[in-house]
Amino acid sequence: MMSPESRGFSDMRVRNGSKPQHHTKPFFILLLLIFTPRVDSSWWYIGALGARVICDNIPGLVNKQRQLCQRHPDLMQSISEGAKEWIRECQHQFRHHRWNCSTLDRDHTVFGRVMLRSSREAAFVYAISSAGVVYAITRACSQGDLKICNCDSHKRGQASDDKGNFDWGGCSDNVNYGIKFAKAFVDAREKMVKDARALMNLHNNRCGRMAVKRFMKLECKCHGVSGSCSLRTCWLAMSDFRRTGDYLCKKYNTAVEVTMNQDGTGFMVADKDFKGTTKNELVYVENSPDYCVLDRAAGSLGTAGRVCSKSSRGTDSCEIMCCGRGYDTMRVKRVTKCECKFKWCCAVECQDCEEVVDVHTCKPHKRPDWLDIT
Repeated sequence: MMSPESRGFSDMRVRNGSKPQHHTKPFFILLLLIFTPRVDSSWWYIGALGARVICDNIPGLVNKQRQLCQRHPDLMQSISEGAKEWIRECQHQFRHHRWNCSTLDRDHTVFGRVMLRSSREAAFVYAISSAGVVYAITRACSQGDLKICNCDSHKRGQASDDKGNFDWGGCSDNVNYGIKFAKAFVDAREKMVKDARALMNLHNNRCGRMAVKRFMKLECKCHGVSGSCSLRTCWLAMSDFRRTGDYLCKKYNTAVEVTMNQDGTGFMVADKDFKGTTKNELVYVENSPDYCVLDRAAGSLGTAGRVCSKSSRGTDSCEIMCCGRGYDTMRVKRVTKCECKFKWCCAVECQDCEEVVDVHTCKPHKRPDWLDIT
């Protein structure tokens, strides 16, 4: 029997031969938007607390999350460290985008009002945050930091791969425990309500959890005469979190727009020509704002002053980043390491070299002249 975790949203598939359903009635869409919940304080704020994680003082936790926190305070410390890691990864992936995963200091929502919209960006943040919890918990289990878990005890005996037979040994990362705890903790808030946003978040949370498992790798140590590798001891290990981030960023670029079905139990793909399943795809309900100008209501900080690339054709190009407003150019001096030489033993010595480079930054949004008329 297929588990709910591996099954995903089977009702999000487009059935072959079925007639397109006219599900986007204006009144229903209005109700959908009205009852989509606003984003209050979030467990994401745990990352800002660091070593000061006290369950009763963490804003945004629902009862089940608070109970898990009180039961497993050591896991919360791991989640806190993991939160910093997945936020850094989010900012790395979006460093060349208009919205660059910017966070707000001392804001319990972490990302502000930008997460109110059920957009592609929200889909990515929920996925990468869920993946971050899996990664942090799994790593802490393997390192012996937690009392409740350790290495994966199921990896015992013999197995084989394309290189031949091997013995399970070492410490295989217990990713299944990481997934189990992440599902219980992260999904707790979304399971309290049944609306489009909650279903969207649950789906993207699952995509994030399974992304970590997707990149588990087999690591081996050879035994034998002169390292002949006639005998191998192997274990499963998580790949670097960057691989998960890269994968989810690709899923962000191909995210699928969905609408809630009329009985409120699942989604349907908005594009009637979509083929396949959304099981492993990020999904969103609302289109994103353009993030070009400061818009406090939408949570957009705008792109004024952002560095852009004059030569790029990607999202970091001055044309795209600056939204057609143009850019300013400054000549600045940069000091870089150069003429590096290896010095015996075990040191590298470099010279400091100065270079003058052009730095391009986006012009601010120009107010319409009529706004200045008194």
